[in-house]
Amino acid sequence: MGKKEKRATAKKTAQQSPQDGKLRRKDYEAKLDELHMELVKMQYWIKAAGKKLVVLFEGRDAAGKGGAIKCVGEPLNPRGCRIVALGKPSDTERTQWYFQRYVAHLPAAGEIVLFDRSWYNRAGVEHVMGFCTQEEYTEFLRSCPEFERMLVHSGIVLLKYWFSVSDEEQERRFHERAGNPARRWKLSEMDIQSREKWVEFSKAKDELFKRTDSPQAPWYDVEADDKRRARLNCIAHILTMVPYEDATPPPLKLPPRRPADESYERPPKSDQHFVPNVEL
Repeated sequence: MGKKEKRATAKKTAQQSPQDGKLRRKDYEAKLDELHMELVKMQYWIKAAGKKLVVLFEGRDAAGKGGAIKCVGEPLNPRGCRIVALGKPSDTERTQWYFQRYVAHLPAAGEIVLFDRSWYNRAGVEHVMGFCTQEEYTEFLRSCPEFERMLVHSGIVLLKYWFSVSDEEQERRFHERAGNPARRWKLSEMDIQSREKWVEFSKAKDELFKRTDSPQAPWYDVEADDKRRARLNCIAHILTMVPYEDATPPPLKLPPRRPADESYERPPKSDQHFVPNVEL
């Protein structure tokens, strides 16, 4: 291979793979457009077939769960796809059956629900940070597989994704958020406290996988140091787990508009308040 060919090959390789090894935006967006179209087809099928889909997004803080959820929901009709991100339980909810407040958000026929964290809070942050008792934690690990088995037997397609991020990448993202006023809201006091418990969270995750990975509802690990690859991989996997068919309705044929009503006179624009153009 001559010098010219080598330079061309090196240039092409550099364009395909940035220096950090992460996916280029151009390649990412091209593949994302393709996957988004398939998600739309999947949603049409779920609605037409009366199916129910629940997707859980779990993982460490700053692992990219929120971005992945937005990416999944972006092309979908919000009337049939809901994102559920519950806050702290109320005093009343603390006295209820643990799964009760999550059951209220499960899908009806034809719906998709994306959980931004879920009932696995009990086996993760609640357990590690001491927000639940050892008895509550043990009972969760015992009853969770039974609960999920009931969901699957009821006809719900249940998918569980764990977004894994390395210690170094998580720390980099924390510092990025801390220094960016537009992203600082993503860094909570709980996130800061959890930084000191990397090993404890690792052990909790290992036990969670051991006790709640079942044939009916297995865990799927998403390597998420590269956010773009993680999103594409997760969406592509969801599409393989739902046996959808293309139920996209045929193109709409719009009827011709009525002729303009010559008797109508629009009020002068000076009578209205308009939003001004922003300066560029």
